[in-house]
Parts: sequence; C-alpha cells; structure tokens
Amino acid sequence: MNVAAFIAQRIAFNRQRSFSRFIIRLAIAATVISVAAMLVTLAFTNGFQYAVGQKVFNLWGHIRVQHFPPSSGPLTEELPIEKNDTVIRTLRANKDLKTIQAFATKNAVIRGKEGIEYVLLKGVEKDYDFGNLQDFLKSGRWPRFTDSGYSNEVALSSYTADQLKLKAGDKVLVYFIQPQGGQPRVRPVVVSGIFKTGIEDYDKVIAIGDLKLIQRLNGWKEDEIGGYELFAKDYRDADRVDSVIYSQLPQTWGSRTTEEIYPNIFQWLNLQNMTIVLVLIIMIVVATLNLVTCLIILVLERTRMIGILKAVGSTNLSIQRIFLYQGSYITVFGLALGNIAGLLICWLQDRYGFIRLREEAYFISKAVVRLEWWHIALVNLGTFAICFLVLMIPTLVVRRMQPARAIQFR
Repeated sequence: MNVAAFIAQRIAFNRQRSFSRFIIRLAIAATVISVAAMLVTLAFTNGFQYAVGQKVFNLWGHIRVQHFPPSSGPLTEELPIEKNDTVIRTLRANKDLKTIQAFATKNAVIRGKEGIEYVLLKGVEKDYDFGNLQDFLKSGRWPRFTDSGYSNEVALSSYTADQLKLKAGDKVLVYFIQPQGGQPRVRPVVVSGIFKTGIEDYDKVIAIGDLKLIQRLNGWKEDEIGGYELFAKDYRDADRVDSVIYSQLPQTWGSRTTEEIYPNIFQWLNLQNMTIVLVLIIMIVVATLNLVTCLIILVLERTRMIGILKAVGSTNLSIQRIFLYQGSYITVFGLALGNIAGLLICWLQDRYGFIRLREEAYFISKAVVRLEWWHIALVNLGTFAICFLVLMIPTLVVRRMQPARAIQFR
C-alpha cells in the first residue's frame, strides 16, 4: 500500500469544513481558470490567423508563377508569359499541388451612377474554381464565360458597388488604363455579382472578370497570360513546394509564395504569436504561484502531523511525497476541469459565434476557433510538468521541521 498517496488523498478530498479545504478549492479554481484561458487563447488566436490567411489564399492562391520584375509591386499588372505545356505537366506532376489556374490583372476605372472608382480587374479563365471564393459572394453570381469572344460580366466588391450605387445586374462603363499614357479603352460591362472579402485593402480595388478581355485589351495572344496561381493541398507546405518548383521553371520565370508577395498581412498575423506566448507565460505563472502558496499553507497547517510522522520514524522523503501527491491531485483535477471549461467555450463559439468582431478592423466578423490536438497536449503536459517541478520548493520546508517542536505547534 502506498501510504503517502493514501494520506495525500485523505487530506486533499477531506469533506470536513476547514481552512485547508478552502485553500485547495481556491488552488483548483485558479488552475481551472489558467488552463481554460490558455486553451481559449490558443484556439482563438490560431483561428484568427487561419481565417485571415485563408481569405488571402482563396483570393490569390498559395504560390504564384509569373515574371517578377524588380520594381513590381503586389498589385501591379504582370508581364505576359506564354502558356508552356512542359511547365504545366511538371506542375501537375507535383503531388503537393491541388489546383493550377491562369490569371492576369488590368488597371481600370469604373464609372457608375455616383462617380468613379479605381479597380484592379483580375481576369480568370472559364475553368477557374470559384468554390474558394463562394463565401465572399454577397449577391448575384460569379461571371459566366463564353466559348467564343470574351465575357462582359464582372464581379465587384461591396465597397466599390456601394461607392458607385451599383447592384447585381447593373450596366456600367469601364475605362481600361493603357501603358505609356495611351488613350483608355472603354468597355460596357454588366455587374454579375457583389462580393466582400473583409480585407479592406482588397475590397477597395479588386474586381473579377474574364481573362480573355484582358488579353484583348493588352493585344496579347490567346496563349499569353499574366501567370499561374497554385493551390497547395496543405497551405503549410507552400514554402517547401515553392522551393521545389522554382528550380523547374524556365529561366525567365519565377515563383513566390503569397506570403512573400503580400508580407504586410502575414507579418501582422505572425505578431499574434507574441500574444500567445505572453498569455501562456502569465497563466502558467498564476497557476504555479497559486499551487505553491496553497502547498505552503497546507504544509504549515499539517505541522503537527509532520512532527508525529517524523517521531514514528517516517523519513523526510516519504513525508515530502505526501505533499507532492497532494499537489499533483490538485493539478490534475484543475487540469481536467480547465480542459472541460476551455473546450466548452470553444465549442459554444464555434457553434453559435457569440463573440463578434468589427470586420473593418479584424478582417473577420466573428472569432474563429481552431484548436489542434497538440495545443491541448502542450497546455496539459507543460502545465503539469512546470507545476510539479515548482511544487518541490514548499516540500523542502518539511526537512527543516524538528519533531518535538512540530508536535507542540498550535
């Protein structure tokens, strides 16, 4: 029989009203709050990073293949490249890639009922997978493409549509800006749908239309495009996949990940990792300090018991084990309740979305929950390990107690 564990269990789960019982409950409550706070912070921060990142990826892909002039910016028109069957076969042979889609962009000005707005028209082909953008669509539909000629339909952002007082089905004139200060080319188009990404920098400028229209306006051949958008099967593999395909491209071509092309958003998202680290440190410190304080009080309250045990021949180590077991019981019980509380909050948010956000500031309208299994393992194992090591400190008090004085302690 494990005597130390038996005594620790009797002390920890004593149903009699006592000060030690209150201290134990206080320590458990502090552990529950700390663990729940860590899980919720990890779930919400990771969900926020994932949701915003996926919005950018859904609009631009994970990797872009095109010409990259040194002076080009993230929202500038591309230099034309010819479709290359060898490159396409090479890209399709990569098992980490899911989708390969051609695109091109063109600067334009839209004239509506209430003024004009600048847009960057993103042209895509008829096989473009609009499934990635379906959550963005607010009204109408995505442009439909014809087998011959080009489609005169475009999808506008809700920002542009609101500024110009347009809705799905309206007809507008689009003035396409020509290079070297040439005369703008005018085309009548129909607004097929209204979308909203929630990312203001994109909603203010992006419109979606037919790649063939851009080819016609730029005087490109039918097989000339601005580049390819590549979607990886796992967005976390984008850097590795990019390094592989870069060496397989023609000499004048290049590839970059979307994170490289649009660094501002992803650098801002990575700053959220500091929030995670800070909260984890604070919550672990709170949990450990409460446990240490609790155990010190319990050791002092059980001074007479310690003196009696020493008097009958118990070693310092065996008595220390009693309080280590007691601290472990408190920690495990707090971890269990903390996991239940934290996961319950995450489930309620995922199901009902009661925590709302200002989309203009945070790019999403409600807090998104995304919790990995290793997040739960990290919180539980890390908290238990740190608490157990710190619990060694108050048990050292046992070694300094003298049996005669301890038995007389009131």
